[in-house]
Amino acid sequence: MADSEMDSIFPDTKRHRNPLVPIGALVTAGVLTAGLISFKRGNSQLGQQLMRARVLAQGGTVVLMVGSAYYYGDSFKRAG
Repeated sequence: MADSEMDSIFPDTKRHRNPLVPIGALVTAGVLTAGLISFKRGNSQLGQQLMRARVLAQGGTVVLMVGSAYYYGDSFKRAG
């Protein structure tokens, strides 16, 4: 997809509002991967701990997404 197509779909102001959301998604994916690897290696206790950590990381990411949507949606209403 060309850069101009991305700009028309996702304006620059919307892509860079909360850089913590993609970081949270990467952390969630990383913890999930580590958990699955530990299950495969037979370390079920560590796998369970990592799955719990994944739930926390995923919940934090969702909170960031909802908070960003609320904050920027509210400021958009005020400006418009």
